[in-house]
Amino acid sequence: MILLFTDFGVRDPYVGQMKARLAEHAPAQQVVDLLHEVPDFNPHAGAHLLAALARDFPLDSVFLAVVDPGVGTPRDAVVVLAGGRWFVGPDNGLLSVVGARHADTRVWRITWRPERQSATFHGRDLFAPIAAEIARGAFPSAKLTPVDKLAVEFDSGDLPRVIYADHYGNAWTGLRAVPQNARVSAAGQVFSHGESFGFVGKGEGFWFVNSVGLVELAVNRGSAAATFGLAVGDPVHVHLPN
Repeated sequence: MILLFTDFGVRDPYVGQMKARLAEHAPAQQVVDLLHEVPDFNPHAGAHLLAALARDFPLDSVFLAVVDPGVGTPRDAVVVLAGGRWFVGPDNGLLSVVGARHADTRVWRITWRPERQSATFHGRDLFAPIAAEIARGAFPSAKLTPVDKLAVEFDSGDLPRVIYADHYGNAWTGLRAVPQNARVSAAGQVFSHGESFGFVGKGEGFWFVNSVGLVELAVNRGSAAATFGLAVGDPVHVHLPN
């Protein structure tokens, strides 16, 4: 299984072009669109989203992860094995959080370059063929060089910021373990804990732990982003009772 995780969006041809390249090199592999709305140009937010999402997929899954504002520069291209799952993408921090959270992590630099490579679309030309080979079970050792660690590593602890807003306007944060009796604040608004949407009143804001283990700020049958002006990058604070 190949999982696509990008900031490409779905209006443009980029996802289709990448899928076509995967179909060429790994026609028998299932390709899943995991997320194409990672915050634009934001590998830091993407790194925390990827780490949270990846845990629910089978071992040996291959994540083709592309949030790459430095495409075409000398930044490295890498393969990471972490938690029994494979990650292929740029060495710009995007793969660093999932890598740091597993004891079995191994890293390879992609030294191979295709005969034709766009300066601005390594997702299609460089990362997709490597991901396809790994998914087929044909580890491309001749195209990779083992390295001790990634060149860019973000702090792998919780990130107290909004990292994603879904189409409902729910604001995902980079926080994981928060006591239920805590209050969480962002953008000047204080949220109390609710187990789920149906346990709070219509239009009421609350926080909960979402399906991938992250603290999420929401409004029952409303948009937390629109109601409270929440945006990606906003600081999030946890207030514990005295």
